[in-house]
Amino acid sequence: MVDIEKLSKMEYVLNESVDKKEIAGANISVIYKGDEVYYAQAGYADVANNKKIERDSIFRLYSMTKPVTSAAVMILMERGVIDLLDPIEKYIPEFKDIKVAAEKGDVPANRKPTIKDCLSMTSGLAYDSDPDPASKDAKKVFDELDRRLYSDNPMTTLEVASGLGRGRLAFQPGEGWRYGTSADVLGAVVEAAAGITFGEFLKKEFFEPLNMADTDFRVEKSKMDRLTKVYESADGTLIEYHGNNLGICNHMDADIRFESGGAGLVSTIEDYRHFTQMLMNKGTYKGRYYLAPATVKYMTNCSLTPCQQEMMKGWESLAGYTYGNLMRVMNDPTRGVINGSIGEYGWDGWLGPYFANMPADDVTFLMMVQLKDSGTFTLTRKLRNVLAAAID
Repeated sequence: MVDIEKLSKMEYVLNESVDKKEIAGANISVIYKGDEVYYAQAGYADVANNKKIERDSIFRLYSMTKPVTSAAVMILMERGVIDLLDPIEKYIPEFKDIKVAAEKGDVPANRKPTIKDCLSMTSGLAYDSDPDPASKDAKKVFDELDRRLYSDNPMTTLEVASGLGRGRLAFQPGEGWRYGTSADVLGAVVEAAAGITFGEFLKKEFFEPLNMADTDFRVEKSKMDRLTKVYESADGTLIEYHGNNLGICNHMDADIRFESGGAGLVSTIEDYRHFTQMLMNKGTYKGRYYLAPATVKYMTNCSLTPCQQEMMKGWESLAGYTYGNLMRVMNDPTRGVINGSIGEYGWDGWLGPYFANMPADDVTFLMMVQLKDSGTFTLTRKLRNVLAAAID
């Protein structure tokens, strides 16, 4: 049971965050037993033009793209198209001779990184934000991606993955955990295995049948007025952000060829709800089959080894969680900084969008927001804790 009166405190928390200029705007949804029992919105999609957040506002998902990529891999797994122990080089040949950056110089990988490694972020692939060799190699790829973004020859999904395969790994595959470009590589794996572009695959298998009409790697001109502006905090206020991050075109006005499995999708709170409910329903939604119950159970219950888990300790917001199939999975609520339940799973994004499915309570929480460098931040935790108090 969910106490709706207690949930109403969420709107106050949202409005307070807008009033303090912590965020420009956001909307949230709580789903209980498949029905939305609470919705709230606050603030602005476009501050300068006084345009408010609406239910159909379009947000950039960034890393909340990753669970969709995981589901795409699960489809190919259950159909026997791929094996989770397939080496990435089977689909992206540039991974064949990949090296590991060690203290005394580059060394060969002890074994080839696999699809399973990428799903667990145990591949050794890095993002481009750190000073180590693996991160510097990733930066070269993303720098080229940015240079070509508005050119006549933008980089494709497979080109990006191939470039990452020519770089170095941060550690031996399977011997650590690091949040990195694994999901981008998996998008290319899906594309190579399916024989169609990653975006076409997602439209065919999820977006069209789930009626996710506003979810894509690009925004149609007719919908651009619904795309939210992006903001960043600066000296106690908010300013509009115009940069591109991780090869994603912020203004969505380029010829997008890189369909990023790690960060590229845009969506609405209603669209993403359809995806989360498909998972909550063990792979079906409104009478249509998407994934087998056994597949969804596997997708939402994986965990790391103790050695791999140790490397997550620096990520304070993930205390109490393990990681698997491109999502957090709560396995020790007593250590959490959010009041949650065992078996809860989901993910968030760089601009703050967030989802959590809580099977033990039959509850889903969704939030869309557009604040740079957010992820799971203070507002997320406040709202989650209000929700926990409302669940009987």
